[in-house]
Amino acid sequence: MTSKVVYTGDLRTLATHIRSGSTIETDAPVDNHGKGERFSPTDLVATALGACIVTTMGILGKNHGISVDGVSCEIEKIMVADPRRIGEIKVLLDFTGCGPYTERQKTILEHIANACPVYESLHPDCKNTLTFIW
Repeated sequence: MTSKVVYTGDLRTLATHIRSGSTIETDAPVDNHGKGERFSPTDLVATALGACIVTTMGILGKNHGISVDGVSCEIEKIMVADPRRIGEIKVLLDFTGCGPYTERQKTILEHIANACPVYESLHPDCKNTLTFIW
């Protein structure tokens, strides 16, 4: 088992990672009857994309001698209606605090960003827009 999620009431959940015991609380967003005081479940999906991108870059970097320490990403989730779902996830990857990178290294990092497991798991109707700042 990966995790256990318990509905705690008031449109909130408590998710526990089984192996480590770490927890995440969620809250429904303000535009969907929640208080917006925690990540919403769809916020976690969008955030997971950014976390997966930089994690897979870190794995690749270790194998190829490319440091990505200090890379940051900003995530913007855009919801659409009918059905209510994530319509687009925008990820701005900022490498200005690390590097410098050769053109080949940039190509490798951009390729892995567009092929991380979360990216590959998202529905094809969910647009993923990645922007790289070198």
